[in-house]
Amino acid sequence: MTRLAELLENFGAPPAPPPGTGPNPEEIDALKVAAYEEGYKAGWEDAAKAQADDRSQITAEFARNLQDLSFTYHEAHAHLLKSLRPLLEDMVRMVLPRLAEQTLLPRIVEELQSLARGEQPRGVEIVVHPDAAPGLEAALERDLGVPVALVEDPSLAEGQVYLRLGEDERQIDMIAVLDGISDAVAAFLQQTEAEVKHG
Repeated sequence: MTRLAELLENFGAPPAPPPGTGPNPEEIDALKVAAYEEGYKAGWEDAAKAQADDRSQITAEFARNLQDLSFTYHEAHAHLLKSLRPLLEDMVRMVLPRLAEQTLLPRIVEELQSLARGEQPRGVEIVVHPDAAPGLEAALERDLGVPVALVEDPSLAEGQVYLRLGEDERQIDMIAVLDGISDAVAAFLQQTEAEVKHG
């Protein structure tokens, strides 16, 4: 007759391995240490990878924010330039000629004083366009310390003046000054628009 214990499997204690087939306790300890170190290394690599991923995500987000800021700056710059352009053009076209007109007489007086410095007062000729003569005649009625003769020359532009004292001659050319300012403003606007277009 067969015993019941022989038919049923025993789940209680593991069967003892046959002698000499399993690892000894030192090998088990070495395996545990190796498994711990491998797990620690894998955890460290995962943490380093996560940190690198975070850093690259932060860098990418920072680059996107900088690009957005740059775009916003260029948009604002373009808008400001578009708003300022008519103002600058009006200043060159309307304000500067009036300013040149108002500063022409002080400039003439300054040049006359420079010409007459150190010399015996002799006659000075002021050569101007006929349209500019009436305004200068009234202004030159005051005593400048030198006899002044106003000569009209239709070949000159209204902002051009020649001062002659003997052999010495000087030119005041407000037209050239205004043209220079106008060219500088146009070049500035053109360059700035090109920079805005090309980023």
